[in-house]
Amino acid sequence: MMKHILVYGDSLAWGIIPGTRKRLSFNKRLSGVVESQLLAQGQAVRVIENCLNGRRTVWDDPFKAGRDGSEGLAQAIEICSPLALVVLILGTNDFQVMHPHNAWMSGQGMEKLITIIRQAPIEPGMPVPDILMVVPPKMLSPTGPVADKFEGAEHKCIGLAEAYKKVAAEQQVYFFDSADITTASRVDGIHLDENQHQLLGQALADVIKCIVKIQE
Repeated sequence: MMKHILVYGDSLAWGIIPGTRKRLSFNKRLSGVVESQLLAQGQAVRVIENCLNGRRTVWDDPFKAGRDGSEGLAQAIEICSPLALVVLILGTNDFQVMHPHNAWMSGQGMEKLITIIRQAPIEPGMPVPDILMVVPPKMLSPTGPVADKFEGAEHKCIGLAEAYKKVAAEQQVYFFDSADITTASRVDGIHLDENQHQLLGQALADVIKCIVKIQE
């Protein structure tokens, strides 16, 4: 049976090309790499993207509407169900310059998203999906067009992996730290280069394959 996986993220998973406003094609960005890797391994899967540039875990952007990741999440789960897995890859934008947030706060934001997913109004008999929390790659010193927006973010986000890991353990969801595979792009210090999408996508495909097998 075909299994559906939802990737719920921000501009990193959306596939913005660092230093530009352009987007990588599906087969070159994270979700597409995950899907192609799993299909090549004999897994009947479809990876669905719901990724929005600037999306936070649970906070608004004062300049752009709709960036609170908790808003509309329950409906996204309802729309895409039945889902085998939801991959949450958020947090980077929580540390934009207009927010006084720390890693613990982002962890609490992710905990709220987990609760929303588990309480989403899916049709009777449909499964509540498993959840994989992905810590975004470690940010470097921001440069280029995003420098002002992310000033100091590489310091504000310290401890994010530990905060997410604690939430994952408490909420009994799966956990993956992107820093085990790559940092952010050296082009802008925030996003992912094409080869980094490939590396991270391959690693996530291996993790997701194990989760899907556990479900069978």
